[in-house]
Amino acid sequence: MNQKAERFLSLDVFRGMALCFMIIVNTPGGGATPFALLEHAAWHGFTPTDLVFPSFLFAVGNAMSFSMKKYNGMDNSQVVLKVLKRTFLIFIIGYLLSWFPFFKYDAQGHMIASPLAHTRIFGVLQRIALCFGIASLMIHFLSTRTVIWLSVIFLLGYWAILLFCGQQGSELTMTGNVGYFIDKYLLGESHMYHGEGIAFDPEGILSTFPSIVNVVIGYYAGRFIQEKGKSYETIAKILFAGCLLLLIALSWNLILPFNKKIWTSSFVMLTCGIDLLLIGSLIFLVEIKQYTKWTYFFVVFGKNPLFIYIVADMLMQLIELFFPNAHFFSWINKNLFQAVAPGPVGSLLFAIGYMLACWLVGLILDKRKIYIRV
Repeated sequence: MNQKAERFLSLDVFRGMALCFMIIVNTPGGGATPFALLEHAAWHGFTPTDLVFPSFLFAVGNAMSFSMKKYNGMDNSQVVLKVLKRTFLIFIIGYLLSWFPFFKYDAQGHMIASPLAHTRIFGVLQRIALCFGIASLMIHFLSTRTVIWLSVIFLLGYWAILLFCGQQGSELTMTGNVGYFIDKYLLGESHMYHGEGIAFDPEGILSTFPSIVNVVIGYYAGRFIQEKGKSYETIAKILFAGCLLLLIALSWNLILPFNKKIWTSSFVMLTCGIDLLLIGSLIFLVEIKQYTKWTYFFVVFGKNPLFIYIVADMLMQLIELFFPNAHFFSWINKNLFQAVAPGPVGSLLFAIGYMLACWLVGLILDKRKIYIRV
């Protein structure tokens, strides 16, 4: 059998699962504090929610292991142009989502333009774009050994920079880590994330470098699976690699805590280790045991991931923009979900309902064979 032509449903399911749970954790219903497992760790530490974004980066690497094959027959200049174009498009889409809906209402109820001077520059899609672009160029132009060593340098170098270049005694705090100062200096506070109550960007400039490794490991995992095929040996080696990374992560955590918001190197090892275990388990269930009846739900997400993510990000804002006095989602949350199941259960049910609405968009696209690529 030609393994290169083989389709791996498990990788499609993994990508869809990452997007599905990303929507759920990003859109909890109001009126109650969500379950602790559905919130990010306040600072140091780890919750299942912290796994979602790095898993999406890991899935980007998986997808690259298929898509980059076509680069082999292209000139280097064409490859660079193609990678930079896609990186720019994803980055600018992310930036426009930060600026969206481009207008807002003033105190008198008049619609006015949202100023670019207060638009966040970095964000989730922007990080995905940069990690994709840098990882793609590394993998195409450098040998596997060089990519691995460069990834090690990213992780160890980032650790050293955090420890030696931050505010003395507060190197791993929100306002004392060196990445915070770099973002303030290069971006300015008005272009940073303010969801923490201060200007602090969890997708900042410096922490992008260790996150590239999530994509690199995802790529080599995808390539290994394609080369070795759907076998127990493949599963065993993937699971062993996952356990090895978890061992490194847990040991590293003793001196460099897991922290998503500054994307510590130990956090990279932890999330990649878990992702490898998940991929290995999915290969066993989906490819070996052929338990596939449940997979289509997640495949719908995986076929149009970028577009569905944009829909999830924009839908609430669009309805609130055009019907500012209706408070549509607040009304549904209060009078349906919180009325039926008050507290965190209602919050979770609202998030699941919103995720299903986004899934329905993906289902319509899939039934019509519409697949939107950038």
